[in-house]
Amino acid sequence: MPEIIDLSQEIFEGMPVYKSLPQVKMSVHNTHEEWDNIENPTTKTPAVYKLEMGEHTGTHVDALNHMAAEYKDLSIDTMPLSMFYTEGICLDFSHKKLQELITSKEIQIALSKSDLTIKKGDTVLLYTDHYRKHFNTENWSKGPGITAECARWLGEQKIAAFGVETMSPGVPKVSNKEVHHICGELKFTHYENMINLYKLIGRNRFRFIGLPLKIRGGTGSPVRAVAIFE
Repeated sequence: MPEIIDLSQEIFEGMPVYKSLPQVKMSVHNTHEEWDNIENPTTKTPAVYKLEMGEHTGTHVDALNHMAAEYKDLSIDTMPLSMFYTEGICLDFSHKKLQELITSKEIQIALSKSDLTIKKGDTVLLYTDHYRKHFNTENWSKGPGITAECARWLGEQKIAAFGVETMSPGVPKVSNKEVHHICGELKFTHYENMINLYKLIGRNRFRFIGLPLKIRGGTGSPVRAVAIFE
């Protein structure tokens, strides 16, 4: 039996979201008691929830049209599914402190230490332990991130995507905007708000799946990301 490791956050009302993005709102839209025409029910059992949230909620993938205006036609529904169904590796950067940067040289050192290589089409996950240390605290928005130089180097390896535990792939006001622009330029993407990456450390390659919703014109989508070891 394959081992499936869940890499996605729960979605719930009041969860942290990036800066001014839409807050998550959940309400009961229909109950079973309504459907069964029960008058004055003593209980109300949810049958359908109404959800209000942004595309970039929880564990999600960015579409290329999110990266910059010039990529406006490259929405999430136009991106090939092969980008979200790949081989994957996970590298250990749990020593990184708040708002510290990760360079391409450090990626190469981590690869050597782990006896791993990056292949064309891979998804490269970066474990910082930020989720377990700081989720839903005052430091949640202050996670480590990659440099613009590192983003360009990753893109030059022809990866499909990389993934982080933090709310942004770069450090805001330091490298984050540039990282997004480089992803658009080199036509690869990234996942944010991942969890359980510590369960992938010290292990070999795995199957990575992070399929997005088929949102017409979408700039991104929540995903149920998983790592699968056969």
